[in-house]
Parts: sequence; C-alpha cells; structure tokens
Amino acid sequence: MLTEFSNAGLGLPRMLTLSITDDCNLSCAHCWVEACPQQKPVQVATPDLRRLLEEFASMGGEGIRLTGGEPLLHPDWLELLEFALLLGYARVELQTNALLLTERDVVTLAKLASPGLKVQISLDGATVKSHDAVRGNGAFAGVLNKLQLLKKAGLNDRVSLFFTEMDHNLPEFPELLELASDLGVGSVVSGTLIRGGRAVDVGKVAPPAPHQYAALINRFRASSRFRELYASLGTMAALEWWLAKDGDKSCCSLATNPYVTPGGVLYPCLLCHLDHFAIHGVYRRSLEDVMSEGLQLWPELQTLAKRRVEQISKCQSCPEKTLCAGGCIGRAWGSCADMLAPDDRCEVRRLIGSIKSDK
Repeated sequence: MLTEFSNAGLGLPRMLTLSITDDCNLSCAHCWVEACPQQKPVQVATPDLRRLLEEFASMGGEGIRLTGGEPLLHPDWLELLEFALLLGYARVELQTNALLLTERDVVTLAKLASPGLKVQISLDGATVKSHDAVRGNGAFAGVLNKLQLLKKAGLNDRVSLFFTEMDHNLPEFPELLELASDLGVGSVVSGTLIRGGRAVDVGKVAPPAPHQYAALINRFRASSRFRELYASLGTMAALEWWLAKDGDKSCCSLATNPYVTPGGVLYPCLLCHLDHFAIHGVYRRSLEDVMSEGLQLWPELQTLAKRRVEQISKCQSCPEKTLCAGGCIGRAWGSCADMLAPDDRCEVRRLIGSIKSDK
C-alpha cells in the first residue's frame, strides 16, 4: 500500500489524526470545526477506533493523534492512548485544551512511561487577557493549573504548547516562550489563524497583519534571549521562512497527515477539507479499502496543488514563488473556499522575503 502512494506521487501516510468526538467543553472563537458543548455528541465507538489503530499500524503508519472537539470528553481516551502505544507507534499525541485533565489522569499518563507519548495543549497567549479572549473566562488559569500538574508528574517535557497566531496575541510570542521555559515544556509550536469555521466572524478574531510579523522579526534580531528560547523551544512558520537558507523550499505533505472526522470522513490532510476529495464510511470498512479509494482521488489534488504556482496570477510576479510554490492549497480552501486562491499568508511571506536580505 505504501509503495502505491509513492508511485502515485503522494506523501506516505505517516501520522493519522482521529477526531474521536465532536463534543467540547469550550466554544472557542477561532475553532475551525466549530466544536462546542453538545446535547447529543458523536462519540466514535471504541472498538471502531481500536480497529483503525491496528490497521494503520499494519500499514506502516508511524504515529497517531487523538483530537476532537475535546478528546477528553470521550470516555475511553486514555485506553486508546495506551492501546496505540502498545501497538508500537513511534509517536502518540493527544491534542487537548487540558481543562478536563484530573490528577488521576495525569498519574495514569505518567505510568504509560513512553518517550513517544506527547500532549499538545492549546495556549493562545502569555496572559489571561489574550487566552481568555478566545477561549472564555478562566481558561488561562485552568491551563496553567494543568501544566503544573503535568510538571509535578514529570511529564512537562512531553508537553507541546500550541499557539494560534492572531492579531491580538502575536506580540506575546516571546513571553510565551519564556513561560514555556519556566514550566519546562518540550516545545512551542504555532500556526496562523485560518479565517474559516467560527473565525469567519470578523468581529471576534483575526490573523495578524504583515507589519506585526515584521515587528516580531525585529524583536528576534534585537533580543538574544528571544533567539535562545526560540532555538530550544519554538517553531513558527514566519520565523522559519526568515531564517531559512536560500534555496529552502516549501513542500506539500498531502496524504502524509490524513484526518478522520467523528462521522467517519477521511480527508487527505489536516488542512485540506475539500469534500470532492473526501472518503466516506471509514468506520464501516477496512482502512486499506478506504486508502485505496483515496489513491484514486488524491493524485488529482496533488497535481492541482503543484500547479497553483503556475495558475495564480498573484504568484507570477512574486520573487518568493520558487520557495513557497503557491503556498498551501488547504489554507486557500479553508479561508477562501477556492483552490486557486493565494495562500492566506501570502502577504506575510512576501514581506519576509523582502527583509531577508537584512539578516
């Protein structure tokens, strides 16, 4: 099966993300899947999830990510993590807002004692004001409390903080790295807000403006402490673009990170939610059958992704086009519902390209 993916010009499926419930304890302003507290939530049946975990492992999959909604609202989330580790996955990741973690949960996680276990916790700012503006009153204090629990249990180095870049919180990124260092967490990863899902509401949240990234780069240049913390903990696309050596190119990872919804719909990657390329009925048939159907559809999408740089008029005069290759088709669709729209970070990329020579 993996050879067939390679022959089709697709990335090999390595990390499978399973949304195990559409229920959530929060109603975050930037939620792409618009998860919220549900009266009748979809909870994927545990036997179905166990079967999928087994089948992906037998296909040579390297990692599993459990997400939601809020995965801690699934009654068997801990059992599923342990089962994935027993299957030998090199990386088993839990994506959570952390607020529902209990001391008992943390003790159990510590007993799993696997270096492959990672807990990704959302933290959208270094202050109460920034985080709670997105996730609700009390969320920031709640996350810090849970991070302390994880640190006490010796799990802090397994924690990765995920920071969604927005116009109101981007200036706090250096302070967030400082907070992460104090907590001893393993890493801080960020991603730019996509104007999709609940974030379509312009009055709530917005992605940062290009000048804000320029200001952040100036801080990076001026502060040795910022550079030190970023080198040990941080990953942010904008800074990576600025730091990249000439000739470093973007590369679409289509099919490398497939994503399954609670309703059993498979998309070729976490960001690329195009219904025309979705595979339905994941929990009613074998994963090999589902992936085989994907092999019939996804090469067309891969071709479209590679041709974006040739077909987007804005790309033609852009000096960055050989590096960004038209950007991410998933982000273009998520923010504009148009596969031939420019990547929503296009202006940021152009600006960073213009100031790279000043490094």
